[in-house]
Amino acid sequence: MDMSARDLAEATPATRDRYVDLLRVASLATVVLGHWLMAAVSGDGIGNLLALVPGLQMLTWALQIMPVFFFVGGFSHALSYRSLERKAGGRGVYAAFLRARLRRLLRPTLVFVLVWTAAALAVQAAGRGDGRLSGAALRLVTQPLWFIGIYLAMVALTPPLLGLHRRWGWGAFAALAGAAAAVDLLRFAAGVPYVEFLNFAFVWLAVHQLGFLRADGRITPTGRTRLLRPTVLAAAGLAGAALLVAYGPYPLSMVGMPGEKVSNMAPPTLALLCHGLWLVGAVELLGAPAARLLARPRVWRGVVAANGIAMTAFLWHLTAMLAVYAAQLALGMRLPEPASAAWWAQVPVRLLLAAALTGLLVAAFRRFEAPTPTPTPAPAAAPAAGGPAPAAGSSPRAAAGITLCLLGILGLSMTGLGGLFEGHSATLVALPVTAPAAIAMALGGWYLVERSAPSRRVRLRG
Repeated sequence: MDMSARDLAEATPATRDRYVDLLRVASLATVVLGHWLMAAVSGDGIGNLLALVPGLQMLTWALQIMPVFFFVGGFSHALSYRSLERKAGGRGVYAAFLRARLRRLLRPTLVFVLVWTAAALAVQAAGRGDGRLSGAALRLVTQPLWFIGIYLAMVALTPPLLGLHRRWGWGAFAALAGAAAAVDLLRFAAGVPYVEFLNFAFVWLAVHQLGFLRADGRITPTGRTRLLRPTVLAAAGLAGAALLVAYGPYPLSMVGMPGEKVSNMAPPTLALLCHGLWLVGAVELLGAPAARLLARPRVWRGVVAANGIAMTAFLWHLTAMLAVYAAQLALGMRLPEPASAAWWAQVPVRLLLAAALTGLLVAAFRRFEAPTPTPTPAPAAAPAAGGPAPAAGSSPRAAAGITLCLLGILGLSMTGLGGLFEGHSATLVALPVTAPAAIAMALGGWYLVERSAPSRRVRLRG
């Protein structure tokens, strides 16, 4: 497990689907770049560049790439769970699966949360928590954690969704997509209150289900189901999103905009699901040339190395960006008006500085991210010989633990870390939650997941 990126790259079997690894790291890198570009910091606080320059919102149709990450997650979860089922023979599979999948995700996340909580307490104890930049930072720095909360839900629901997939195939995806459409119909046509929040599940789980189809080799240019061919997915998704935005109540931007009555992201809409279909089809069409590129040893080593630090970089990238602006203010530099010529001229410098600071933070915290996973055969390959089956674990304890984790992480993404002494709260699933309560839920859930399976390391495919 102490192998370097070079060792891991050289040990990669020829059957591994390297393109999935590239998509994983490329999607997170695109999100990081998008966040750096969207933040419009001035002396008055932090704004959103897309709100200041509405013409740039069309770029979100390419840069809102989170659906690709969840699609890749579905692919990996399908391979991992099936591999463990074969090795474990049905004993404690769920608990072992959760524990093995979450170690790499939760350890760096909880370290990030604890470090920032300590910093937030220190800033607010010193009476500086309501400054324009510091107050915005304490509010914004935890917002990207929503993605981790949704991903935790996908991990938790993988076994039952795989069961539906085994029985119904692409029909399971169609059912989730239909449910997402029904929710929007009830929301916009019938005015049913709160129903829109169901699409946090239906939209993202539908994209996740596409990953199962890819793991079975059904999303291919010559697949037996024409509706799942990449060209059809891309064309149908792009046309569907365009029609919904043009003639429906959906905004142009595929990310949330401040002050908008309707957001395609929070909660997700049918338009965002169509956007996800178009992205999945588009990236699949690029698979063949990408595979030829990834066959080059140097390129593949870079992808392996990047995957080993991707989660740590994602967690700390906003910290780095805010530090760049804080340094400018500390040095007495005047921040130009966002979207002005002077602001655009500083963009390359800010990006380089944010990247450098992110690299330093990764170097400091990468030890908490689990080592790069063992290279995995492609889904079509014969299953590798399994070792001894892991001991049985507690599935109810694991289920309770991951539920607490996802509620805690989602709650913290909503509350932020401001107002810790005042008891600031936000509404999560119709109940108020504070940042300390959210952190306690996340830590308690992590403990339950850790205690739900034996301590021996479990290696998973995918």
